[in-house]
Amino acid sequence: MILTSTPKTDGFYMPAEFAPHQATVMIFPERPGSWINGARPAQEVFSQIIREIAKVEQVYIIVSKFTKPVAKEMLSEVQNISLIEIPTDDAWARDTAPTFVTNGKVVRGIDWQFNAWGGNFDGLYAHWDNDNKLAKALCKELSLDVYDAQHFVLEGGSIHSDGEGTILVTESCLLSGGRNPHLKKYEIAQVLCDNLGGEKVIWLPRGIYNDETNEHVDNVCAFIAPSEVVLAWTDNEDDPQFPLSKACLDMLENETDAKGRKFTVHKLPIPDKPVCITQDELDGYEFEEGEDVREVGERLAASYVNFYFANDILLLPQFGGENAGSDLRAVKLMSEWCSERRIIPIPARQIIIGGGNIHCITQQIPKGDCTI
Repeated sequence: MILTSTPKTDGFYMPAEFAPHQATVMIFPERPGSWINGARPAQEVFSQIIREIAKVEQVYIIVSKFTKPVAKEMLSEVQNISLIEIPTDDAWARDTAPTFVTNGKVVRGIDWQFNAWGGNFDGLYAHWDNDNKLAKALCKELSLDVYDAQHFVLEGGSIHSDGEGTILVTESCLLSGGRNPHLKKYEIAQVLCDNLGGEKVIWLPRGIYNDETNEHVDNVCAFIAPSEVVLAWTDNEDDPQFPLSKACLDMLENETDAKGRKFTVHKLPIPDKPVCITQDELDGYEFEEGEDVREVGERLAASYVNFYFANDILLLPQFGGENAGSDLRAVKLMSEWCSERRIIPIPARQIIIGGGNIHCITQQIPKGDCTI
């Protein structure tokens, strides 16, 4: 059923990602302008992630008629997965799958409007109709009611919830000209609270340098517990990321959450060496007309904050090569801050060259009393 009320009115809210899950949604990759060399290297990494998540919760994998046989072959031995054939334009489940909300018993989806991170203003590809239809189509497949929020442009990577009334966003993204320019800042905050069950929106000024999503919050700052966040950081004041992270730190140190608590901020260093596109990688893309293209030496928005919580585990990006030391440092720090979880390092270069990372390709379905 398509609902025209708001989740908050109905007593629904978005739980924190670190809360118990019922399942995870992913999309098997194939777009030639995002995934190099026929998407095979990315499909192998996606499959590794699916295997790890499927050990602790159900995984729904969106496939096309082309990727369905590939996914079946690569995941033939994996239990606890379901393939669902729905056409999509790309594999960013965080941004195009529904945002799932619950009242503690029932789970429902939210269908935001998706316009490829900016539409005709500064979007990243020319055609996104299939992506925009995904949320309703998936909810229908899962027999879930869905809230119609097509009046509001939003991607899942641009919001974090602590599950206790606090919503974390960045101004650079949500106030961008390609999202909802007809709305004032307080009106955007109201839409977020109405749909996510929030009481307060924390507006971080910026995100990760050169993040083509207009700096999604999930790349720069994430909740790991109520009033406790991880913030992407660098001590190098000459790095273009420094002023962006410093502005976020200043904001967080002078803010409180919806319950009036001060934030505990953990600084998680970005890779010591910038992660950049190589000539070999550039040669592996096939860009279509109207699609954002890449160039050799382009700095990618690499951040360890783009991790994903699943039940009892945390999947953490690793960039390898000259950042092997940075990778180990990130594992050590996250192991300290999330000591109750098993940290699973994932080689993520094949995801970051697509434009995002582990959090960007996953979307959680919170636990409810009714099993989907």
